[in-house]
Amino acid sequence: MTIKRLDHISVVVENLAPAIAFFTVLGMTIEGEMPVEGPWVDRVNGMKDVQVDIVMMKTPDGNGKLELTKFRHPKLVKIEPTIAPPNALGLRSVMFTVESIDDTVARLRAIGAELIGEVAQYKDLYRLCYMRGPAGIIVALAEEL
Repeated sequence: MTIKRLDHISVVVENLAPAIAFFTVLGMTIEGEMPVEGPWVDRVNGMKDVQVDIVMMKTPDGNGKLELTKFRHPKLVKIEPTIAPPNALGLRSVMFTVESIDDTVARLRAIGAELIGEVAQYKDLYRLCYMRGPAGIIVALAEEL
């Protein structure tokens, strides 16, 4: 076996504050934050003079982690379209199981997140939806029935 565990998912954002607020509303907490730079960061990224600020967030159970990354240098590269449709290539979403999908959607909407499509029920198992947050981040929400 080659994989021991999924350590974390990294999301590059333009502004850390709204991203922290978004994931805090979901119930995540900040585990740590720090600036990161130096030769090892340049080597691992294949770029020169990388300077980033990272915020590591964790899920309430402590097992899931999300790294929010803001590049100070080099400048961010915008991808088009900025708000990619659900069928765009690449990482689509990160799914979180929530206690109440209706409550979570309402709390996320209150800070500017948008519901993509609608809340739908899958059999007698789940209620599901997709939400778009800061930097075009898509999170899937699932409420177990």
